[in-house]
Amino acid sequence: MGRPALQDDVDGLIVGHRLMQAGEYELALKAYLRAASDHEINADLLSALGSANLGLGRLGQAERLLRRAIEADETFVPAWNNLGVVLMEQGKYGEAARVFRQAFALDSGESDEIKQNLTLALAKLDNPSYSDPNNAFALVRRGYGDYQLLATP
Repeated sequence: MGRPALQDDVDGLIVGHRLMQAGEYELALKAYLRAASDHEINADLLSALGSANLGLGRLGQAERLLRRAIEADETFVPAWNNLGVVLMEQGKYGEAARVFRQAFALDSGESDEIKQNLTLALAKLDNPSYSDPNNAFALVRRGYGDYQLLATP
């Protein structure tokens, strides 16, 4: 009787993405950190780490990681969008609008979430006290599904 075949470990990035979708940011961050030992440090992983930190309210860490993701791949749309969300949370409306424009252009205007984020950023730029409880900034990622992050009023 031989040993049973071992199943491959579940990809930490996939686990992290699912945890993010469930709003479990701390657990997602841990999954992404485990994935870092199995994956090349690339824009996708850096963006995932940044997004988890954003969900935890660690805006400085999130911004640094998302900027590193963009340095690693200037065409990685989720990193551009999620950096825009961080900048909005920090009240940096002008830079956020510029970043969302870049994300929108790279995405060829195909993502409703990015379009909504850009629209909200431009409204905040024109009127910093603008608040719309029906709209929230949306985090995006590669693959199916998306993450929602409510904007502060």
